[in-house]
Amino acid sequence: MKAIPVEDSFDLHSFRPQDVASVVEEYLSQALEAGYREVRLIHGKGIGVRRAEVRRLLRADRRVCRFFDAPPERGGHGATIVLLGAAEPPTAGA
Repeated sequence: MKAIPVEDSFDLHSFRPQDVASVVEEYLSQALEAGYREVRLIHGKGIGVRRAEVRRLLRADRRVCRFFDAPPERGGHGATIVLLGAAEPPTAGA
């Protein structure tokens, strides 16, 4: 697997579809560890398959507070802005 650069923006174009889930997981972990609270995932416009996969992953990730399309000057619907927060520890008895 390629090394994941820790910057505020991450381009997923060079990764194989089957690697996207693990790459996004690792990138978000490293971004949080580096102190980022907002990052941009670039998935491209295409027919929307990668965008849908990325958003499915984000919906399931407790570290993600919110996500939305990037503004036009930052990629529009070809990129997703992700707002991060530290994962809360599980509640006792949950």
